[in-house]
Amino acid sequence: VFADGGYAGEKLRAALVGNGNWTIEIIKRSDAAEGFELLPRRWVVERTFAWLGRCRRLAKDWEASIESSTAWINIASIRVMTRRLATYCLVS
Repeated sequence: VFADGGYAGEKLRAALVGNGNWTIEIIKRSDAAEGFELLPRRWVVERTFAWLGRCRRLAKDWEASIESSTAWINIASIRVMTRRLATYCLVS
């Protein structure tokens, strides 16, 4: 699991206990850095959020329950993966 420096405490580790054997890597910005610095692996999370945000239902936080929100995220992920597979099958 790649996480931002804001998740460096024990809260994330405690949340993952009992949900499998995960390795957590905290991606932090160097203290000596000035201006913009490209951080490794951080773009993966940002890009994934952008793909999921293309689904109108996920553009705003309208869901009344966590279960409903989780279901719609799963549906959006299936949609993204199905489109990728379809494109791959057409090219191959």
